[in-house]
Amino acid sequence: MILSTLHTGDVAQAIHRVVDVYPTTQQTQVNQQLSLSLSAIVCQQLVPTADGTGRVPAVEVLRATYAVRNHIRRGNLDRVYNELLGGRSCGMTSMEQSLAELLRANVITADEARVRSSRLDELERILAG
Repeated sequence: MILSTLHTGDVAQAIHRVVDVYPTTQQTQVNQQLSLSLSAIVCQQLVPTADGTGRVPAVEVLRATYAVRNHIRRGNLDRVYNELLGGRSCGMTSMEQSLAELLRANVITADEARVRSSRLDELERILAG
């Protein structure tokens, strides 16, 4: 098993970052290899707690399901987020879902949740439902 860290905002950016290291002529092969070897991607942000005494992790988790592997192999990384949203039964969660859960539990403030979200419309949709 290999664990690695990258500084990216979400799981799709992490995949882009890995693939973009290679020359364009090799990226199709890298997508193929990555799709076969990837198990999961976890994106984490440490968010200040509502009471100001510490920080709590908000996490985005993408598991390499058949559909996710297929999107990576084909270079359709824009479709990975949809798999993430539909993958809760497989243990996946979006950053917005994680932030919403922390907010509902009064662990973080609404302002912090909004600042940390890269998809504010999705966060608002989750909070409204």
